[in-house]
Amino acid sequence: MPSVSGLVNVVLMVLMWMGGCQASPLRAVCDPRVLERFIREARDTEAAMRSCGGSCAVTSVYTVPLTNVDFTDWEQKDIEGQVAEVQVGLSLLVQALVAVRKTVSVSPISSLLDSNIINIQSLIHIIHSLSSQAQPLTYLEQSAQTHTHSPSELLHAQTNFLRGKVKLLLSAACRTLGS
Repeated sequence: MPSVSGLVNVVLMVLMWMGGCQASPLRAVCDPRVLERFIREARDTEAAMRSCGGSCAVTSVYTVPLTNVDFTDWEQKDIEGQVAEVQVGLSLLVQALVAVRKTVSVSPISSLLDSNIINIQSLIHIIHSLSSQAQPLTYLEQSAQTHTHSPSELLHAQTNFLRGKVKLLLSAACRTLGS
């Protein structure tokens, strides 16, 4: 029969281990390999969508964030403005990806789209932790957005948005976290 002190030690070790796992969600994405994996999965899905042919030829209008970055304008925004812009952009991407997912019946493509949706939702959760206030609903109307007409264009916009504004925001946040 185990001693009480042995049991207490085991419980303390488990509690300390659990406490160590409750780090900020931002820390996980500070490893550049995480965002690079999300970008690679978006590229892979785009390539699969292009090669899918007629069974994936879904044409519709998808609202996506503008992916170009004016670095001067970006640097002049405060963190709340940057967070709001990225959150709105990610929300637009999720809405568009869900719309595509509903129309695609090819199982491997559906799985890739599901993975992209989960990745973007994870980023939304992480980036939400950077914001000290809820963004105003009017920001959605004012955010820079454009339209695409095919799933592959949508996935290309997703890749560029992740490589651009998301990467800039997370890089700055991770530098702040590290200092």
